[in-house]
Amino acid sequence: MGLADTFQQIVDSLPDDWTDMELDLRIADEQRYIDAATYLVTCNAQPYSQHDWHWRVLVAHRFGHAAAAPAVHGTLKLLDNAGIEGELALRELRSGRVEVRQMWGRPQSVREEFKRIRAQ
Repeated sequence: MGLADTFQQIVDSLPDDWTDMELDLRIADEQRYIDAATYLVTCNAQPYSQHDWHWRVLVAHRFGHAAAAPAVHGTLKLLDNAGIEGELALRELRSGRVEVRQMWGRPQSVREEFKRIRAQ
């Protein structure tokens, strides 16, 4: 199974309220490291130094400071099309978070309603 298919399988297995996750990526052939890095720059993968895994990929669901899931899927599809094999591991998953909005001057009931709607 390719990297993009593995990623899609991970995303499909998550609950709908997931907000962000951290994935580790390791490529099979280290001779292709620079080729892979060229593709992975599009989803802002962070390289590990002196680590068993090569990159950490931060993925956001609906909001946040990470790459969007479709962008990561597209990047991994590019790696698959280039013949770069590897493996993904889900390291951390966060769910149930709500985006922060400026609510100055709004009553508490509006703030709570916003949180309730956005958490679904």
